[in-house]
Parts: sequence; C-alpha cells; structure tokens
Amino acid sequence: MSDQSVKYTPGMRVIIRDEEWMIKKAEKNTLGNDALYCTGITPLIKDREAIFLSDLEDIKVVDPAKVKLVADDSPHFIKSQIYIESQWRQKLPTDTKIHIGDKACMDPLPYQLEPAQFALRKPRQRILIADAVGLGKTLEAGILMSELIARGKGKRILVVTVKSMMTQFQKEMWNRFTIPLVRLDSARIQKIRASLPSNYNPFFYYDKTIVSVDTLKRDVEYRTHLENAYWDIIVIDEAQNVARRGDRQAQRSRLATLLADRSDTMIMLSATPHDGHAESFASLMKMLDPTAIANEKDYTPDDIKGLFIRRFKKDIRNQVSGAFLERKVKLEQCEASTREEYAYDIFANMHLVMDEGKTKGTGQLFKTSLEKSLFSSPAACIKSIEERLKKLRKKYEDGSMPDIFALEELKEALTQITDKDFSRYQKLLSILSDSEYGWHAGASDDRIVIFTERIETMKFLAHHLKEDLHMKDNQVQEISGAMGDTELQKIVEDFGREESPMRILVASDVASEGLNLHYLSHRMIHFDIPWSLMVFQQRNGRIDRYGQAKQPDIRYLVETCKNEDMRGDLRNLEILVTKEEQAQRNIGDPSLLLGQFEIEGEELIIAGAMENDASEEAFSEMLSADKEESFNPLEALLAQAKPAEESTEEIQVNTTEDETLFKDIEYLYRALSYLGQKTKQPVEKLKTVSGLDIGITDDMRKRLNALIPEEAMPTGDHLLVSDNKQYCMNEMKNSMQKNMEETAWPTTQYLWKQHPLFTWINDKAGLLFKRDEVPVLGIQNQMQKGEVVFITNGSFPNKKSTSLIDDWFGVCYKNGQFTGIVSMEELVQITGLAHTDLVNAGTISDDNLSDTAAFLEDAVSKAKTYLSEDLKKYRAKLDPLLSEEINKLASLEEKHKYYQMSLFESERKKSEQERKVDELFDKFEKWVTESLSIEDRPYIRFVAVLMGV
Repeated sequence: MSDQSVKYTPGMRVIIRDEEWMIKKAEKNTLGNDALYCTGITPLIKDREAIFLSDLEDIKVVDPAKVKLVADDSPHFIKSQIYIESQWRQKLPTDTKIHIGDKACMDPLPYQLEPAQFALRKPRQRILIADAVGLGKTLEAGILMSELIARGKGKRILVVTVKSMMTQFQKEMWNRFTIPLVRLDSARIQKIRASLPSNYNPFFYYDKTIVSVDTLKRDVEYRTHLENAYWDIIVIDEAQNVARRGDRQAQRSRLATLLADRSDTMIMLSATPHDGHAESFASLMKMLDPTAIANEKDYTPDDIKGLFIRRFKKDIRNQVSGAFLERKVKLEQCEASTREEYAYDIFANMHLVMDEGKTKGTGQLFKTSLEKSLFSSPAACIKSIEERLKKLRKKYEDGSMPDIFALEELKEALTQITDKDFSRYQKLLSILSDSEYGWHAGASDDRIVIFTERIETMKFLAHHLKEDLHMKDNQVQEISGAMGDTELQKIVEDFGREESPMRILVASDVASEGLNLHYLSHRMIHFDIPWSLMVFQQRNGRIDRYGQAKQPDIRYLVETCKNEDMRGDLRNLEILVTKEEQAQRNIGDPSLLLGQFEIEGEELIIAGAMENDASEEAFSEMLSADKEESFNPLEALLAQAKPAEESTEEIQVNTTEDETLFKDIEYLYRALSYLGQKTKQPVEKLKTVSGLDIGITDDMRKRLNALIPEEAMPTGDHLLVSDNKQYCMNEMKNSMQKNMEETAWPTTQYLWKQHPLFTWINDKAGLLFKRDEVPVLGIQNQMQKGEVVFITNGSFPNKKSTSLIDDWFGVCYKNGQFTGIVSMEELVQITGLAHTDLVNAGTISDDNLSDTAAFLEDAVSKAKTYLSEDLKKYRAKLDPLLSEEINKLASLEEKHKYYQMSLFESERKKSEQERKVDELFDKFEKWVTESLSIEDRPYIRFVAVLMGV
C-alpha cells in the first residue's frame, strides 16, 4: 500500500497501476486517507480522469533520479529525435505572448490579435469582443481559443450560437484553426441520448461542440445536464441575444447565466452589445464577472474595465490598407406610378377608429405599421390588411366597424398595382439589366443579395425575378427565419459555391445577423428601407466585411410621389440612409444617432416621427442631436481607451516563435516514416506544394475519428495536409465552389502545430521509450568526450495543478564537473541535435551509461536550484498581482454588501443577502488564490541525455 506519510499536492506526478498520473486535487476522507483526483500523463491514459484512494492503491511519487538510461541504437538517432520532439512540442506557454494565433490559416491584421493579447494579460480570460460588423469577431475568438488550447486550457469547448451560424462557425474554426467542433443539433443530441445510459450526461460525449441556443433553451432536461458539465472554454456568439431585457429574464438569458458558471474562460461576441439600458449591458458584464457590478442601474466604466474590447473601421483604418475596400453607396430614385399614387392618396386620407385613444408620436398606431408594410410592397401591405380584417370581422360580425371599409378600400387599390405598376420593382429590374451596373446572370462569381423586411415582399421578388429575368427556380433563392437550421445553412453554403446555379438571394432580415455572404457577392440591394440604423449595419455587414475581395456595391431603392404627406415620409427614409452612411464613416456606430442601441427602440422612434409628420429638418435634427443619458454603455465601452494601460491604441501585441527541432511538415514526415516501418503507415510528400499525402490505416482512422469533425474526415484512404498557408486558404475558398455533389470542406487540411494529427503522433512517439526510460545519444563532432547534457523539463504548478512555469533546459557536465545550465535553444545549437544527418556510431557502452547515471541525483539538485530562480522571478511578478486582485475583491465585496443592505429593511433578508455576497466573493477569492499561487514543488523530468563520444 501507499506511504501514508506522503503529502500529496496538486501537480505532483505519481505512478498508479504502472501508469503516470498528475494529481489535480487531493482531499482527506473521513478516515484520514487521501482521495486523489488525477489526470493521465502517459500515452495510454492521456487526459483520462480518475480518482484513487491512497489506502487502496500502491502509489509511488515519481522520482526523476530513478530512471533507466538506455542507448539509442536507431540510425541518425531518429528514434530519440522524434521522441524529444514529441515531448518538446507539448511545452505549455506560461507568458502572455501570442504563440500560435498569428499563424492560423488567415492573413491576420494587427487589430485581430489584440483581443487575444488583451485577454491573456488578465488572470481570467473572460471577455466580450464587441467589434463592429464585418471586422472578424469569429476569427478573433479563434485566435484566443488557439492560444488557450496551446496553454492546455482548451480540452473541452462549448460554442453556443444562433442556428443559422452553426455550420459557418464550425467551418471557420476547423479550416482556419483546426479546432474540431462537433455540430450538436437536436437530432444528434437525441441520437447520443439513445445510445447512452439514461443517467449519462450527453455533454460528456464530445469534448468540443457547437450547439444552437434555441436547441438548448427548448429542453428543460438540458439544464440538469449543463449544471453537471464543465468546459475549459465557453463561447457565446451573437451575445446580445442573451442579455437580460427589463425585469424579465428570457430563456436565452437564463441559459447564458447558467453557462457563465460552467467554465473559467468565457468569450462573448457581439457587434451590437447593448440596447442603451444600463441593466441589459450589466447582465452581460455580470456573466463575465459577477463581482464587477454591485448595482446594475448605477455603475461606471471603471467597474467594467478590462471585460471588453470594441473597435470600428475608423479605429483600425491605419492597419487595414487594402483589407477593407471603400464601399460604393447609391440611392436609386424612382417615381410612384399612377396606381401607386392612387393607393397613397387613399392611405394618406385614411382615418382608423382603432387608433383613436392611442397617443400620437409613440410609434404604435396601426396605421404606422401599415405604412411600414406599404413601403415594403403592395403584397406585404395586403397581407397586413388581411390579417387585421380577419380580426375585425370576427369581433364585428355585422361589419359595422368603419375601419373595415377603409381597409377594404385600401386593399382594393393595392390589388390594382401589378408588377408593371410597382415602381421600385421596375427600378430593380432596370438596375439588374443596366450595363453600367455590370451584373450578368451568367457570371458564377458575381451574385446579388436583395434584402427586404417582409416575407410577402420576399416571395413576390423571388417569383417575379424568375419570370422577368428568365431565370430558373434554382437561380433565385429565398431565405427566411421560418426555415429549419439545416435548410437555411445549406442555402448560405450554396450561395458561396461557384458551381451552385444560385445567382440572387432574396433575404429577410434573418440573414442580416452574422452570416458570411461575401465569398461570391459584393452587391447588395435594399429593396425596402429598414426603420432601424442597426439593421442597416447588420445587412451591409454581410458583404462589407473582412475577406471581401471586391468593392462592396450597396444600393438603396428610394421612391418619391406627389402626395405631400407620403412624399415627406419617403424623404425621411432617404435622410435615414444618408445619415447612416455619414455616421458609418465618421463615428463608426450609426446607432449612436438615435441612442437606442436596439432595433425595436429605433423603429419606435422613426415610427413616432412619422406619426408626428416630422419635417425633413426636424427628422434630420433628430438624427444629429446629442443624446443625454445618465449611463451610456457605448461611452463605457469606449472609455476603456482612457487609461493608458487599457487603451486600444496602446495594446502592444507581442508574438513569438516557439523553437522546435523540426518544422511541422518535416517532423510529421519523419515520425510517420519511422513509425510506419512497423505499422505499414504510407506517407508521401506532395509534388506541387509543401505537404503530405498520408495513407489512413485502421488505427489512424480510429483515433482521428475522435479528433476530427465527421464532415472534415476524408471519405477515402488518404489524408492530404499542407503547411502552405496561402495554398490552404485557396483550398478553403475552392471548397466553397466545388461541384454540388462534393463536400464543401477542403480536401487539403492546414498543417500547423495545433492540427489533431500532432496529438496522435505525439502520443505514438511518446511510446518509443518506456515510462522510466531516458534515451542517451552519443554525439560526435559537436560535443567533446567527457561532455554530458541532461535535457530537462522543469515545471511548477498552481494549486489547481496548472503549470505556471514550464521550462526546458540543459544541465551540463564536463569530465564529471557541473559546468552550468543552458536554454533548450542554446542546447540545440551547440549540440547539433536538430541535424538530420547525426552519426550514430553505437559506441555507448554499459559503463558509459552507468557513469552517466551517477550524475542523476546531482542533476536533479542543479535543476531545482536553477528552477528556484524561475520561482523567484514569478513570485516577484505575480505576488503583487495576487495582492492587487485580493484587495480589489475585498473592496468590491464591501460595495456589494452596502448595496444589498440598502435594498432590505428586514434583518433576516439582510443577513441572507450578506451570506450570498460572502459566498460569491469567497468563491472568487479561492479561484484567484488557487490560480495565481504557485506551489514550491517543482516537477523535474529528464527527457534525454546527450553524451560526447
């Protein structure tokens, strides 16, 4: 049995059942014995979780000096080189530099690296990335996620997004960052449940998943499963949808609040992160940090500093020369037809009894909503009239209600407006056929997005465009929120595929949120003018976004008429377009003009102005006036630029190159070639580009099925990978344009340090030597006889067993005397370890091994002395930060208690609230202490020994 006198601590390595484990947590049970919560280290049990009881298991603490030195007899020491490389590549970055995110399959602009750099400098990576539409928030999230994965903090990932974005987000994460998210729709979750015991949590089935927020919120059973699951990273896309609205907390908000407590890291993404109400924005901030805000109605920018980053195009203009082409915007004027004028006259003179008693100027008159549908299309207005008539006839069976006659008269006038009389539709046809516009239906790489607010307008346009442009059904496609997630995602994919016959996408505003429509389209036409500046941004951002290769061409169809009342309202919509474009260029956020920050609020203001018959001057002034608010979340967001250390302009991005023995492609080729001698693993270099053609064996397929998304797995027996970034980016683009019968995933995958292949190959290479064996290499030429270097890995964990220091170095001896410590980079340079033509003369004898083994105890001592300096430096740097965090929490706790005490008069209630505050801050103080406090118990491991011969 185990030695009961041993003090087990987090980070300690132990041998249990002949495998090596790392202790994550040690607890005493009621009998005084230890319960050890462990994670597997050696390849056969890697990352597996287990609990061992010290009184029932034979537990041995790993002693780095008690290893067996074995001479490597492989040609050119390839066996040891592969083994050393497999271990070195698992070194965890412990600084705040960008190690890997800048090397993803994209051409990152400096500003896109800033959110990751910003977050890595915080104790916890919990951040709202609130950049404007089209700047690449998904990519910025991928960069940060990659950095966390490299640091061992991204084994389990959950992404929550809207249903229309699932496939797009999944592909971006795989194609650019090789982050393998499994798409969990309702059907797949049910399939998983059916194959599992009833008490098994389906969220443990896959480590990295993406799921629709609507799927999660529908099933009350998910709540229990979510409460009992934990992730390393949780990402919430379109986070504005989960903010609390008013006093009522919607299902989405409750779900997000639950998830906020299920992960150390949380990344929120939103281009429209607030609705102008302090409480709503505070709900997002409290999901990121529940201690930040005491009073949701009264807080300052300082309270939420460091929890978000927000930039507009104007802020990053000096970084993006050529990346964002200046959009071309044009208002396309047309005059109302005779039949439209007749309908407008009827509408303008129409008085509705149902609107009596309602306050004019509130934007809530039925006539106003009817005008909105009228300005969309006759078909949309007829639909609105029919729905209201149905209700009125049911309520007034005798038909005596005057509004019934008025609405029927308007409907009759609208039915007389044929497509030939519909001026904006005819203008649309004119634009599409105009040689100056330059669009041709035959061009497979030039597609058009037409936006409209109303479903009936969408249907009208799709139907008539097919007829009048002589296009087939599959060339003009509709997209709306009524579609299921699978159908919707397929349409979006096909729109970006060159072989798809689709040429025109007629979209309702469901497509204005998050979707990438820019791959083969740079043209957008607003068939109707939305009554919200935020909708303008969302729509235009579908084609005017990072990655757009052509100048965005945006057209607004605007109409004029003779009826003075209607002409004024139509003119105001023109002003809305003009003001939005000016604000986009000058202040970055057009929603600031109305100060509402939510679509519904903006629509009410515009509608109110219409009801009050606002003049052009008054309407224009309304869009220019400064908004006085007691709290403006936009100002809070931008206020982060005020303190120098937090300023967006002052975020200095520090990137670094992690040295390894071999480049990715060379390491993989050498490892597969060597390991394949026994397993018959075929591998060949690609002839036209740097890359590999890897034959997939049964063993490899079994492992990769667990590491690569099902959709991305090759259907044949070959896996193609390339480390040529530009080639893979082209492959990514081409995959969107393949034959419709083929997959829309690239056939050649991007090979970089994070590709799951390296997880598999590192594990296999880690078995080349037994757990207690250390290879010895006899180096000629680069080293002299009598020289010995112990390649050493030393690390210090925190109280949660996460490495805070992870160092690789060489402990050097010459003729039996210690000569010093060299960094791993220096070691490689002076020993020539990375040379592929090292000569293995096989001259290491048993006596040589025995003599070298005599230094092991001293090498451990020297390594500890060296690492103690690392420890001092860490503590000198982090102890002040720890004290600052603890003091900050203490101050915030007092603020929370003071506010909570002010809410209640009952002593019982006050006591209850005080207890809740204590629990919250005790929890956070424990997390800070356990995360930042380093354990003075270094783990030392000898990876290999180099000996001069």
